[in-house]
Amino acid sequence: MAQQHPMTIAEQIIARHAGRAAVTPGEILEVEVDLVTASDLSGIMAIRELEKAGIDEVFDPQKVCLIPDHLVPNRDILSANNARGVKLFAEHHGTRYYEMGRGGIQHVLVPDEGLCAPGELIAGGDSHTCTYGALNCFAVGIGHTDVAAVMATGELWLRVPESIRVTLEGTLGPWVSGKDVVLSLIGRIGISGANYQVLEYGGPGLKNLTVVDRLTISNMAAESGAKTAIFAADAATEAFVRARTARPFTTVVPEPGARYAREIALDMTPIRPQVAKPFMPSNVVDVREVAGTPVDQVTIGSCTNGRIEDLRVVHQILRGRQTDPRIKVIVFPGSQRVYLEAAREGIITDLIAAGCMMNPPTCGPCFGGNNGILGDGEVSLSTTNRNFVGRMGAKSAQVYLANPAVAAATALTGVITDPADVAAPASAGRAS
Repeated sequence: MAQQHPMTIAEQIIARHAGRAAVTPGEILEVEVDLVTASDLSGIMAIRELEKAGIDEVFDPQKVCLIPDHLVPNRDILSANNARGVKLFAEHHGTRYYEMGRGGIQHVLVPDEGLCAPGELIAGGDSHTCTYGALNCFAVGIGHTDVAAVMATGELWLRVPESIRVTLEGTLGPWVSGKDVVLSLIGRIGISGANYQVLEYGGPGLKNLTVVDRLTISNMAAESGAKTAIFAADAATEAFVRARTARPFTTVVPEPGARYAREIALDMTPIRPQVAKPFMPSNVVDVREVAGTPVDQVTIGSCTNGRIEDLRVVHQILRGRQTDPRIKVIVFPGSQRVYLEAAREGIITDLIAAGCMMNPPTCGPCFGGNNGILGDGEVSLSTTNRNFVGRMGAKSAQVYLANPAVAAATALTGVITDPADVAAPASAGRAS
């Protein structure tokens, strides 16, 4: 039994869900889960594991959430059958389920639908489940066999991770967003810099980040090797969650004297728009260092930067203008709710008029699944989260990662462009 000691945010949440007064990094524990999520891909594989084990029940239908988002709209018969299998399972067990036309990308949908809240412990069959840590919960991606076990039992085993404290300072400059903050951090610590650790964010600069900035930063914890990310709760956290759910929750802040594996001070003030060059999210430079690089495609959206705030910044730059006719510009909103709001605001009409192709809410192009796969030798500037070899299609394709403002500026010129070079300073916006 762990001795009582000051705990990090992650340790407190794990302790509560393990029925313990305290936990210590390195302990392996069984914890109760508040929500388990899966997509059409991880979901169908988990369902097959349950079938092989002869299990025909879930621990709590309201705490199991299935969201088809990877290969939808279906690209072939196999993906259609997988999605149908997930739907039939959800209908049979009465679980939460979000069909196309009412759902979207799970990591945008779950926060917006009020399915996660401070102090909760969430497991999901996708590495970017860590997104929900922006809302002060402990959220981890797990494999499909673990998804099956959690769906059946409501419990997950895990090793208590160490935490890295990231103290945020300063403010964001023109055309700088949460995407640039997290790219800057990953460029600093590397793609293995937080292996099986929690990135715990807090400090005086926290108040200068919107919740959407935080969702983007948490999302890309996976690209640093972290188990998850988690933000200290504040008034913005509570306002966001209370607007989306009426259920009670308890916010968590680190206890004075909590022990960290490492502490990092991150001053946001000097950060300019960042670009991660192929083939690693850690290969980060100032946008000016790669300005002028020709692209074949600009990909805007995903669970990282597909929220309405992101589309508003893209619209701010592209409204009344034309994208470069030599390139493809593909936009995929993060959810049906985002798509509808963008339509109501006139964003969709203006982006189509500018030369953009609108995709439905899907993970498709981000992981090289469908609706925007790159061919041999093609180059994309993308607001997604990974740019490893073959990530978005052909192994010889190259992906540069950036925020939506950089993407919109690049769409105008056909080459990687600093948004400050194509937009008046007075209109400088926030990309997330």
